[in-house]
Amino acid sequence: MSTRNKGLFIGLAVGGAGILAVLGWGAATLPRPGNDLDVLALQCSDIPVTDSPYPGMVWVPGGNFIMGAEGTYFEEGPAFETSVAGFWIGQHEVTNAQFAEFVSATNYLTLAERGIENPANGELIPGSAVFAPHVSDEPVNPFASWWQFMADANWQQPEGPGSSIHGRENHPVVHIAYEDAQAYAQWAGHALPTEAQFEFAAQSSLRRDLAGTYQSNTWQGLFPFQHDTQDGFVGTAPVGCYSANEFGLYDLIGNVWEWTETPWFSSHAFLDKEKYPQGYDPNQPGEPVAVIKGGSYLCAPNYCMRYRPEARQAQGKGLGTSHIGFRTVINP
Repeated sequence: MSTRNKGLFIGLAVGGAGILAVLGWGAATLPRPGNDLDVLALQCSDIPVTDSPYPGMVWVPGGNFIMGAEGTYFEEGPAFETSVAGFWIGQHEVTNAQFAEFVSATNYLTLAERGIENPANGELIPGSAVFAPHVSDEPVNPFASWWQFMADANWQQPEGPGSSIHGRENHPVVHIAYEDAQAYAQWAGHALPTEAQFEFAAQSSLRRDLAGTYQSNTWQGLFPFQHDTQDGFVGTAPVGCYSANEFGLYDLIGNVWEWTETPWFSSHAFLDKEKYPQGYDPNQPGEPVAVIKGGSYLCAPNYCMRYRPEARQAQGKGLGTSHIGFRTVINP
């Protein structure tokens, strides 16, 4: 599930806190992990150090593979054979601690901190999209009912004012717009992965293994009303809490969606890609859109179900959310 329509969320914010309170969202907070954070941090801190010239990066040999899938979601098809050259990729998502190092070195302000432009009047409103399901007897609009534009929510205040990343330094950084991810990658001398690189690297990543053990942080239960937390977490998890895939990579499935540098089109066979260098999504025409991959802690069997390597979703470049992060690559 992605939060596609920036205008919808800004519209919710224009009315101010009074409207949010009427909707029942004024005190909304993102669920926290269901176990003691300190214990979980110890359990998830045993990521082996990579023996490579680039600390924290893993070499993925190039090769041929079948990209995409058919029979699940239209946008994943048609499946086709392609290849990628070898590349280095981050073992895990960029963490809050890593992003804080970048900010300390550059004084960078994210788009959420600078402000999202209100399309109605051009005003900049600091904030970002936060998952905060509103349960009522009214008909469900998946975006308006489950997401809100939270004023002053950003990577340091993931649930808005009063929240913090203390104790979550090893969690993936969120509320990162496309330009923020690009800025970090450029500072590090890296790049964002292409969709093909991400999918190739994720081929052996699973939601559950053959024994039924969870191998990624997703939603268990009836989304968004019931979460059984069988995998140990409600919101984001510290990076590396689950087994690595065959390349030694963590969290390519679940935890948070991840940005790629690839423009979004509604299928792999979209005919007019050259006409839209910034991507094209009919749900938000005119908005630059990129592909996000991997699914997140909000993906469930009854909704989204995009915790698979082939899964893909559109995301407007001008909005971050509480379930989108990123990792980087080095292309030799």
